[in-house]
Amino acid sequence: MPDACIVRVVDPEKVAMVTAAMPDGEAVAETARIFGLLSDPGRLRILMALLEGGEMCVCDIAAACGHTESAVSHALRLLRADRVVRVRRSGRMAFYRLDDAHVRMLLELALAHVGHPEEGR
Repeated sequence: MPDACIVRVVDPEKVAMVTAAMPDGEAVAETARIFGLLSDPGRLRILMALLEGGEMCVCDIAAACGHTESAVSHALRLLRADRVVRVRRSGRMAFYRLDDAHVRMLLELALAHVGHPEEGR
């Protein structure tokens, strides 16, 4: 096992520092839910459309992503429940956008990461 410790020595100061900085269980669970939502290619495509297009209605998102309006509506419901997107209603129309700059930053960083060439591997 190349990733295992050869000599097991625990650094108590580092462990204490990391333990103190560790988020609580609820924050970890919520973060895992967000990454779970982002792990679905269909939902991720919707988020990428909103990243590029800004505020969009369901039919425009569906057309841009190649999904049915029903599938997009279902995905947006899930994304909205965990505050990844937000909705603005105007009469009978609903317009969706990324919830905030943090969601935008997550998506942009992920795209930058996958576009970054592998170095030293």
